[in-house]
Amino acid sequence: MHGRIKVKTSWEQQEVKRKEREGKLQLYVSATQAALHKREVGQLDREALGITSQILALNPDFATLWNLRREIFLQLRTSSSEEEMCPLYSAELSFLESCLRVNPKSYGTWYHRCWMMELIPEPNWAHELALCNRFLEKDERNFHCWDYRRLVTQRSLVPLTAELQFTDNLITKNFSNYSSWHYRSKLLPLIHPDPLRQGRVTEQALLTEMELVQNAFFTDPNDQSAWFYHRWLLGRADHPLSIRCLLVSVDGAWVAVAFSQPVIVEEEDDLMLFRDDLPLFVSWKTPDGKQKPSLLWVCALPQGSVSDLCPQCKFQVVWKDGAAEKECFLYRGRRETWCQDSATEEQIFSLDVSEGKSSMLQQELKSCKELQELEPDNKWCLLTIILLMRALDPLSYEKESLGYFHTLKVADPLRSGYYDDLRSKFQVENAILKMEYAEVPVIDLSKKGLTRLYHLEHLLLVTHMNLSNNRLHDLPCDLSMMRCLELLEVDDNEVLRLEGMWNLPRLKELSLQRNRIRNVSDLRPLASCPHLSVLHLQGNPLCEGPDTRAQLESLLPHVDNIHL
Repeated sequence: MHGRIKVKTSWEQQEVKRKEREGKLQLYVSATQAALHKREVGQLDREALGITSQILALNPDFATLWNLRREIFLQLRTSSSEEEMCPLYSAELSFLESCLRVNPKSYGTWYHRCWMMELIPEPNWAHELALCNRFLEKDERNFHCWDYRRLVTQRSLVPLTAELQFTDNLITKNFSNYSSWHYRSKLLPLIHPDPLRQGRVTEQALLTEMELVQNAFFTDPNDQSAWFYHRWLLGRADHPLSIRCLLVSVDGAWVAVAFSQPVIVEEEDDLMLFRDDLPLFVSWKTPDGKQKPSLLWVCALPQGSVSDLCPQCKFQVVWKDGAAEKECFLYRGRRETWCQDSATEEQIFSLDVSEGKSSMLQQELKSCKELQELEPDNKWCLLTIILLMRALDPLSYEKESLGYFHTLKVADPLRSGYYDDLRSKFQVENAILKMEYAEVPVIDLSKKGLTRLYHLEHLLLVTHMNLSNNRLHDLPCDLSMMRCLELLEVDDNEVLRLEGMWNLPRLKELSLQRNRIRNVSDLRPLASCPHLSVLHLQGNPLCEGPDTRAQLESLLPHVDNIHL
C-alpha cells in the first residue's frame, strides 16, 4: 500500500465541498452583518464601500447593499471635493462592469449604474453607449440593457435615425431579435409621426416597414418576433377619450353617459350636467353602484328638471373642463332623447385604409396565403391572414376569415380558447357594424359560437338582443350598460350565473331556456330589474327542484309569468 495515492471516496469529496460552502457562507454572512452594522451606527465610509464590494461581487442582486452604497456615496460627497470623488466614480463604474459580467441581467446593478451616471458631474455617455453595444452583442434580448440604452441615448442626444439604423443592423443579422423590433416600434412614431393618428406612423413609413417584415416572414416563418411586429403595424391608432353616447330619459328621470374609455368620477365637477346651459347638481354612479373606472355613468335627474320642458330643451354633459362633451335636444312631447357616435363613422373596428395602403395590404394578404400553402400549420401566418382581412374589409371577408379560424384551431389546439374569444370579438364587431348600417336598435348575435361578449358600450340604445345558440358561460357585468334593453334571448347556451343582469331599467322579457342554471339564488340580479315581467327558464337544472316556483315567486314577486 505504500507509495500509492489515496483516492478520496465520494462521501469524503462531498464533505470537503460542504465545508467549503459553509466557510464561504460564514464569510458572506459576517461581511453582510459588518456592512449593516456600519450602516446602523452611521459609519458610511470607504471601508463600508469595500465590505459591500466583497459581497456584491459574488451576489449582484443584493438590493439592500446597493441602497447602502448610494447612501455612502451621498455621504462621501458632503465631506470630499469633486477631485477626490472622481477616482471613486471611476472605480465604481469599473466595479459595476465586473458585476454585470457576473449577472448581465441584474436589476440592481443596472439601476445603480443609472444612478451613478446621473450623479457624476461629467459622465462619458459615449463609453456607456459602447458598453451597451458590447452587452447586446452577447445577448441581444437583454431588456435591462435596452432600458439603459434608452437612457444613454436620451442623455447623449443620439439622433433617433441613428438608433433606427442600429435596429436595422441587428435585425439584418438576426430576424429573431424581438427587442430590436420592439425598439423600432417606439422609434418610428417619433421619427415619422402621423399627424392625424396619435402613436402611429405615416403611410410611406408603414409601407416600408411592411416590406421589411415580409422579408422576415419568408426567411423564418416560425419565428414569432416579426409576426408580433407586423401585428403592431396593423394596429389602430389610440382614439382620444370621448363621450360616445348621451341618453336622457324622462320616464325614468335619469341620464346615462357612455365613454370611449373607462373613467372614474371622483369629484362633483369631474362630470357636469347642464340643462339649457344651467348646471344641474347630480350624483353620478356606475350601474352596479361601485366606485371604480367604468365606461358608463348614470345619474338621477333632480326633481322638477323635466316637468317644465320648453318646446326645445338642451341637455349637455362636460367631462373634465371640456376634455370631452356631448349635447342633445329634448322636444316637448318626447319621453327621451339621445346623441350617439356611429361605430361606422368612427372606424373603431377597422383601419383607415387609403388606396396605397389597401394595395399593400392586398399584396401582403396574397403573400401570406402563398406562405400558408408552403407552411399549412404555421399559426402566425394563419392569424396574420385573419388580421389582414379585418384590416381590409371585415364584412366582405367575414365568411372566409371564420374558415381560417377553424384551420388555426386545428394547427394550434393549445390556444383554441384564445382563438374562440378573438373570433367572438370579431363576430360582435361585425354585428355592430351591420346594426349601424341598418339603423335599427336590434342586434342578432345568435348561432355564432360566441364564448365572450365584447363592445357592449356600443349597445346603449339597443332594445332587443338575441344571444341564443352560443357557448356563453356567463353574462358579463358590462351588460348593465344596456339601459334600453327590453327583450333578451339567451337560449341554448351554457350560462351558470347572471352576474351582469343588475339594474337593467327597461328589461321586460328574458329567455334563458336550456342553460345550466342550478340554483334560484343565481337569478338574484333579476330582482334589480323593475319592469321584468316574463321569464323563460325551461330546460335548466333548477326546474327539477320541487319548490323552485315558490322560491322564484318569493325572489321575484314583480315577475308575472315564470315559465319552468
